[in-house]
Amino acid sequence: MKHCCVIGGDGFIGTWLVDRLVEHDRKVTIIDINPQPTRMHPNSVRYIAADYGQKDLLAGALDDVDEIVHLAYSTVPKTSFDDPVEDIRNNLPPTVTLLESASSAGIDKFILMSSGGTVYGKVDKVPIAEDHSTNPISPYGITKLATEKYAVMFGELKGLPVICVRPGNAYGPGQKPFVGQGFISTAIASVIKGRQITIFGQTGTVRDYVHVSDIADGIIAILEHGTTNSCYNIGTGTGRANKDILDAIRPLAESSGFKVEVSTAPTRPFDVPVNILDSSKLATETGWKPKVSFEKGIEETWNWFYENYTRDNK
Repeated sequence: MKHCCVIGGDGFIGTWLVDRLVEHDRKVTIIDINPQPTRMHPNSVRYIAADYGQKDLLAGALDDVDEIVHLAYSTVPKTSFDDPVEDIRNNLPPTVTLLESASSAGIDKFILMSSGGTVYGKVDKVPIAEDHSTNPISPYGITKLATEKYAVMFGELKGLPVICVRPGNAYGPGQKPFVGQGFISTAIASVIKGRQITIFGQTGTVRDYVHVSDIADGIIAILEHGTTNSCYNIGTGTGRANKDILDAIRPLAESSGFKVEVSTAPTRPFDVPVNILDSSKLATETGWKPKVSFEKGIEETWNWFYENYTRDNK
């Protein structure tokens, strides 16, 4: 039985991934900064509450671990723009420490979660393949790309079997709203709480929204069939503007007696206008493809928020 360590496994994507890993007959250890798990995990999962940038901790925690999936990241594009130095300090040094420790531990495969939404920057054509130039326009994207470069370096110099993953915008049940990332969750929660939704520009940015279960399945496919020292996009190949998302939410909201209230603000300089990913490499090499349609996913997500957030508002 393979043993997979998920760094940041108590987060949104991590929780879905951990469930999938257990289903795929893996032993799982989570390392997460939360003192106690904030989400439900299978009973077989070992949980270590710690900062993953601690060398001494990693030396013991990675003993008998075969695979690492590094999901942890402490900032989002907005907060990275507010304090670029803090974005570097909180994310790059601990990731380099983790890469060093993984190299010493003889890991079979190291999956680094990067960002398909930010590392490419502004593009002339979509969908975007992995060999497209990378010119991020936010500190978040620059630091994400820097972690990729360090991972590649450790692969070249230390023989660490690294794969970088660039996902689109994850959404689905369980995503936290109002944290500066996750437009769908924040939009739905705003509707339920009677808050106005702000989009930047007349229709907002265009993103490739991927159901979290499809991202989790994509990571599993890469763990099992991906080529080391390479990079994979995980996306649907379809772009939707913020306005499109709100148009999809509106009938669900109105059928439950809620209104969708929207305001527009000027575009922000750190927002990539359009991002749509080409995932044909992942599909060809591993057989992965997205299973959850946007229509099904948005309804499922609305229902989850309606059940959880209307109860909280009572």
